[in-house]
Amino acid sequence: MLAKFAPPGVVVNAELDIVQFRGTTGMWLESSPGKPSLNVLKMARDGLSFELRNALHKVKHTREPLIKENIPMQFMGIERQVTIEVLPLLNTVDLHFLVLFRDTAQPVDIVPLTTEVGGPLANARQTREKVRIKELIKELAQVREDMSSITEDQESINEELQGANEELVSGSEELQSLNEELETSKEEIQTSNEELIIVNQELYDRNEQLNISRLYAESIVTTIREPLLVLNKDLLVKSANRSFYTMFQTTEEGTEGKFVFDLGNKQWDIPGLRKLLEKILPKKTSIVDYEVSHNFPALGERVMLLNATRIFRDNSEEQSILLAIEDITAKRKIEKELKLFAEELERQVLERTYSLHEAIIGLQHSNESLEQFAYIASHDLQEPLRKIRTFSTLLQDRYEKDFPPPAKELVTKIIASSDRMSMLIKGVLNFSKMSHSASAFEKTDLNDILSDVISDFDLLITEKSAVIYREVLPIIEAIPLQINQLFYNLIGNSLKFSKKETAPSVTITSKMLTWQEVEMHKNLNRKADYCEISFKDDGIGFQQQFAEQIFLIFHRLHARETFSGTGIGLALCKKIVINHHGEIFGTSNENEGALFQIVLPLKQ
Repeated sequence: MLAKFAPPGVVVNAELDIVQFRGTTGMWLESSPGKPSLNVLKMARDGLSFELRNALHKVKHTREPLIKENIPMQFMGIERQVTIEVLPLLNTVDLHFLVLFRDTAQPVDIVPLTTEVGGPLANARQTREKVRIKELIKELAQVREDMSSITEDQESINEELQGANEELVSGSEELQSLNEELETSKEEIQTSNEELIIVNQELYDRNEQLNISRLYAESIVTTIREPLLVLNKDLLVKSANRSFYTMFQTTEEGTEGKFVFDLGNKQWDIPGLRKLLEKILPKKTSIVDYEVSHNFPALGERVMLLNATRIFRDNSEEQSILLAIEDITAKRKIEKELKLFAEELERQVLERTYSLHEAIIGLQHSNESLEQFAYIASHDLQEPLRKIRTFSTLLQDRYEKDFPPPAKELVTKIIASSDRMSMLIKGVLNFSKMSHSASAFEKTDLNDILSDVISDFDLLITEKSAVIYREVLPIIEAIPLQINQLFYNLIGNSLKFSKKETAPSVTITSKMLTWQEVEMHKNLNRKADYCEISFKDDGIGFQQQFAEQIFLIFHRLHARETFSGTGIGLALCKKIVINHHGEIFGTSNENEGALFQIVLPLKQ
């Protein structure tokens, strides 16, 4: 039974979990820490849970004490009435409730079933039931009111929960979107991190390369043969290479940290040099080939060439000046000697030029005399030769029948020798004139000259059934008479050196040379335009080893008994081509015909 003076009770939190409890002894006890919480509604007796729930709900909302009286309940098979008092504890950090339970009625004895109807006990019982029914009706109305309030609260809570749920859904979507953005950002950060790693690696590699380049440059500076000095902004020596110490016979202790103008016997304290060095760093200038002449203690009189420029290793280090020193004493000495030599050479050249000028004048007189001699000699020789030929012919015609056979043969040989002598004299005269011709160059149509030459050979062409194939030739600046002689000799050779019992053919073609083809001829003018005229026949040809020999005067490849001629024709052709600032070539194999190529400029 519940004690009257110390009603049992519990202290519950907002979640209706029991925090403290008090039994019939009147002492408040804490719930055991670490154990699962006990819910007051689950611990309530049968019949009290509903009323206790309603009472706690009302107090939670109103924050006012509430008492519910005469609540029936069953305890050990006996019906009892209990009053519940719920007090809000407002002075606590979190909302708590104090729930007290009081016993408000004595237990009612169980009435036996044999009690007579209408008896005193039966009437009393009926009266109590009626009273109880009225109370129940009243409580039912209150319950309905409470249920309505609870329902409204529940709907309000449901609406709040629905709103909260919508907010949660929205928040979830926002969180999902944010998560996607975070994933994207994560990927971007990862990409950026990878890029940073690559950039960092590149920077590391570049730093390594810079270190290697610096070591490489330092090794060059150390081993270079010219003396080098590195100066700071105050023109104090920071370092020098081995060549400096060797040339000027000094040490690091006597050089590094010293003012450059105090080195040695102040040999570098030159006003012009000082002015130039002081401007290098402030005005970003340099020194190029500044020449210094000085009597150095360890070297004697020397000429030095100085060059200086700004240098720096990295952004954190101040800029420096690299001063390079080159000993050009020997060079200047050689230049001086060469200058004297050049003056002497120029004097000798002038003397030689004057001598050559006099020699040329003498040679011109000699050539004129030689030409006159050749002309006179050829005419003077022609007259007795003409008489020999005339008398030999008369002797043969008049007395041929009276001559014995040996005499006839001798007369025939005299006539033949006279003819060859006449041709030889004419050839020599033509060759002499060709060497010193003063004829003027003029625009010449090579087609007209070729037609005239072919016309001159009409009888021989008909006699040998020869065929001449020709292409259109260009118009060039030339000496027509010499070009006529050139074509005459080439076509004459093709007809003369033809194969027996074979009709000869001659093909004459022409083309313009490309600049690459002009480059192949070392004696041609690279800026001029050239044409190539080819004469190709199917005659007996010649061995290629004689390709140069055939253009020499009086050189023959065949005996006179086999082919007539003086050995002047091709020499005359070469002379004509040279006079026209061109070239001529012969190409052949024995019994396979010959090809003569003539290269002539379009303009002289």
